[in-house]
Parts: sequence; C-alpha cells; structure tokens
Amino acid sequence: MTTLEALRIPAPLRGFAATGDAQVFDVTIDGDTVVAIAPSASQTQARGTLLSALVEAHAHIDKNFTVQDVGAAQGDLFTAIERMGRHRASWTGTSLRLRMERALHEAWRAGTRALRTHLDWVEPEPPAALAVFEALREEWAGRIELQFVALVPLDVFADLAAGERIARDVKRAGGALGAFVYRNEGLVHKLGRVFDLAQQHGLGLDFHVDEGLDIDASGLRSIAQLVRARDFKGPVVCGHACSLSVQDDAVAAETLTLCAGAGLHLVALPTTNLYLQGAWDRTPVARGITRIREAASHGLRASLATDNVQDAFYPYGSYDLLEPFGLGVQMAHLAPAADWLDTITVNPAKALGLAWDGRIAPGCPADLVVLAATDEHELIGPRGRQRTVYRAGRALENTP
Repeated sequence: MTTLEALRIPAPLRGFAATGDAQVFDVTIDGDTVVAIAPSASQTQARGTLLSALVEAHAHIDKNFTVQDVGAAQGDLFTAIERMGRHRASWTGTSLRLRMERALHEAWRAGTRALRTHLDWVEPEPPAALAVFEALREEWAGRIELQFVALVPLDVFADLAAGERIARDVKRAGGALGAFVYRNEGLVHKLGRVFDLAQQHGLGLDFHVDEGLDIDASGLRSIAQLVRARDFKGPVVCGHACSLSVQDDAVAAETLTLCAGAGLHLVALPTTNLYLQGAWDRTPVARGITRIREAASHGLRASLATDNVQDAFYPYGSYDLLEPFGLGVQMAHLAPAADWLDTITVNPAKALGLAWDGRIAPGCPADLVVLAATDEHELIGPRGRQRTVYRAGRALENTP
C-alpha cells in the first residue's frame, strides 16, 4: 500500500463526504485503486493538491506541430483554415504518426488519461489521419483512452450521399459526428441533416460552433433548439461559442437556458480563441472566450481544453492541460481557481462518457495527479504546476 499524505482535494473533485471542515487528506492506494481517504492529522500544512488524471475534451492531433511549415495566422481564423487546407495535401501516414505520437507522449507525461481529437474530414472519403488514429487508439489502450470526431465543413452535408458516407465511416470507426458551424447559408437545414445522420446511425455530436465575434452568429442556439425539437438523446458537445461573449446579456442568457434544457456540454478553448479573436492592429478588448461563469449559473459546467498546438491556429503551446486552465482562469475571471478544476477533470469526463467521472473516492482508479500547489494561488505558477502523475497506482517518471 501507498499513502499520499496531506493533500488538498478540490471540492468539485470529491466523491466522498468530508468529515467536519477537513480540507487536507491522506489518500491510501492499494494496487491500482484508491482504498481510503481520511482527514490528515494537520489541517494547516498541505503538501500539494490532488486531482484525478486529466481529460482532454478538444484537441487536433492531426494538425499539431506544423507551424514551421505553414506559419502563424496572426488572428485570422480563415487564413489558418486556408493554410492548413493546403498543407493537408502533403500529409502521409508516416508524417501524421510522428506528430500524433508526439502529442500523445506529451499528454501522457502531463497526466492525461483520455483525449478526444477532431480529425479534418473535408471529403466524403475518410482522411489519412483516421487509419493512423485507429492504430494509435489500439496501441495506447490502457494509457490514454482516445476518441475522435469527424470535423466536417457543415456545407458538405448539403450533399446527401456525402453525408451518408461520412456517417457510415464514423460509425464503423467508433467516433462522433461533427461539423464546423459558423453563419452558414441554410444553417438550420444543414444542421438538421447532421442530426438526421446522428439519429440514424446512433452517433454522438460534437460541433465547432460560432468560432468568431459576430454578434449575429446563432449556431449554438440552433443546435440547442434542434436537440429539443428532435428529442435527440445522444451526447452533444459544442466547442468555442465565442460569439456568445459579445451578444446582448439577455440574448445570451436565453441561449444558455436553451442549452441547459437540451443538456449540451460547452468546451472553451482559451489559447486558440485568445490568439485568433479580436483585433491585431491594436491591443484587443474582446477576449473570445465563451461565457463560462454564466453557463455555470445555468447549471452548465463547461470544460477547458487545449485545441491547437503549434499550428496556424495557435503557434504556441503543448499538451499540458494546466496551460489552458491557467489562461482560462485569467481570461474568464474564474475564482476561486481551485473550484474550477472540474473543467479539466470531472466535466470533460462526463462529456466524453468515460467510465469514471473523475471524482475521487474510495474504490476509484488510482489514476491521479499530485500538484505541488499547496493552495489555489499557486495553481497556475511554475512551481505549483510541478506534479507527480500516478497511473494504476504507480508514479510516472519524467513528468512536468
């Protein structure tokens, strides 16, 4: 047995009833399982902060580590899309594997136990990245649980045969159906086709939606309305929703009410959206992050995720989820910061339908991360982010 002593466990991650006002705990591990949690003898001196292993709800491991080839888009989303589209023509199984494996090794060392990646899918035929992903999913089983989403331009679904082909291949490969949704002509009709395919093939949905600061963008609202109108029972995840941040408070509140009623899950992407949204000819005021706090007040606990790493969309970064968490805390004024650690653990675990929701309790897996941070004010500093990663009860070497 191993006992991890004197650790703070953030309230949103506790799956156990704390005794009295206890905030510091001793956690006992037997093999690959947490078997006991008890208040520490001293409640005044914590040695660190305990999290469940991290969950990445939104990444692009087919695109990453290409910025040296394509250049940084410097605030222009559609320039980034165009550059990556040209570069995609040169992707091979070998080049994809090298970049995708690099991403997984980074995520593993940082303490990630599950990762959902979007794969660019711009033609009816499956992209080269799908076969590489399927091979890596098998090879990484037991270390990182991998999921994928077909990232399809919404207009592709106007072609009924193309949409049907994509849905069949996504179903065969065990993925979710997705679309890039942003002020498309005939948006509701095309979204309806995506819902048709998801219902016919039993697929979950995961959208890039309203990734911009246009006040008229209504994709998020339309998706929530369609979930309710169709009585759609599958999981629906919506990433970005940047336009929600610039809309009138009353309009945004009405949209969030619809989202809550539809059971949607929101994913905010602080790094990419801060980089791409707002003006580049002056210091930007608009931040491009969705309304995380307001969503929580409607009962929607969002996730924070990595999105792009070292590509045209975001030329910096890594697969350490503490990076977007720290930026999200500052961009969205999330305080106390420790109360929002469910955005990279429990919330994405639920959104991805993982077997363990990430709440720490006796009987849960000993897949854990011990941060050096002894209080919430150290969480996003370099010392506080130092960590020991435990997988199946054993500490990994070479962690950040």
